[in-house]
Amino acid sequence: MFWIFAALLTFAASLAVMRPFLRKNSGPVEGTQHDIAVYRDQLAELEREHERGLLDRREAEEARAEIGRRILALQKSEPSRQPPGSYRSMLVKIVAIAAVLSVPAVSWATYQLIGRPDMPAQPLAARLEKDPAQASLEELLKRAENYLAENPQDARGWDTLGPVYLRLGRYRDAANAFQKAIDTAGSTAEREAALGEALVGVGEGVVTGEAEAAFTRAREHDPENPRARFYLGMAAAQEGDNARAGEIWRAMAEELDDASPWREAAASALASLPGAETQAGPSRNAAAADGMSAVERQRMIEGMVASLDAKLRDNPRDAEGWRRLIRSYVVLDRPSDAENALERALAAFEAGSAEADALSAFAKELGVSSTE
Repeated sequence: MFWIFAALLTFAASLAVMRPFLRKNSGPVEGTQHDIAVYRDQLAELEREHERGLLDRREAEEARAEIGRRILALQKSEPSRQPPGSYRSMLVKIVAIAAVLSVPAVSWATYQLIGRPDMPAQPLAARLEKDPAQASLEELLKRAENYLAENPQDARGWDTLGPVYLRLGRYRDAANAFQKAIDTAGSTAEREAALGEALVGVGEGVVTGEAEAAFTRAREHDPENPRARFYLGMAAAQEGDNARAGEIWRAMAEELDDASPWREAAASALASLPGAETQAGPSRNAAAADGMSAVERQRMIEGMVASLDAKLRDNPRDAEGWRRLIRSYVVLDRPSDAENALERALAAFEAGSAEADALSAFAKELGVSSTE
């Protein structure tokens, strides 16, 4: 029945497309006959007006002669309007019909070569219920999402789903998954560190205040958590506190086991830090970073600061972010930019508010004051 229905549907669609080409083209002849009939009606009306005395004999004869000339002109042109182009018109019709018929013919032939008509239907519900070992990543992910939608209190499920989102680059979904795991089963070092990393992904590489808070909570549970330590070092570097960042990364490069991926990451980050020297032995990434010139390293740091500045323009209510930006401009010896950042920070909060007063006091300690 399926193949019969498919064949009928294909035939109907092809016929609908070919219908304009199958009609007989009699438009020009019919148009000529209509014009002649109109002129004859005009002649009859002319005779009636002459009989009623509305036109004299001379005017009637002139009008009758003019209409007669028009009728003769149409009758002479009628035969020549049919034959010319008839062969061309027929050729166009044949080509058009062949093109229309070739579409289903080529499609069906291609399906016969590469199609699988014997393959059974695979609705989504059935695919989600099949053996996990035979399911694709998308099917497994959908199955996990459906399960957690019905069982949102399963913290292990959120712990499993979060890293998958993280590897797929779905940072916002990963952050939500880790947060739900924390809300359901409580805060742990791994959950908080994973949440912070997801938030760094959401911030496009910038360690935001929210992410730094998550890493800080992770270190409260486990002071040696390498992921939290590494990103806290990155936060310090983005603030312009290279000494603090170098201290954190140097300690990681010295203390962590050689098999730890975080040791390699810390050594590479330490080598790319302006003025920093690694004491944990060279690595491939560190050696490459050592080849950077002072100008290149300075450009890298300024890029981090510019990224933070752009983030604060989009989200000016981040008091911690403004502290980082002001400190970064002070470290980079850009006092005018630091003053401008302070003015924008104060404008983001109400005058006399706790946030504005705290920012003013913080800037004053760094020797920055508002010009307003």
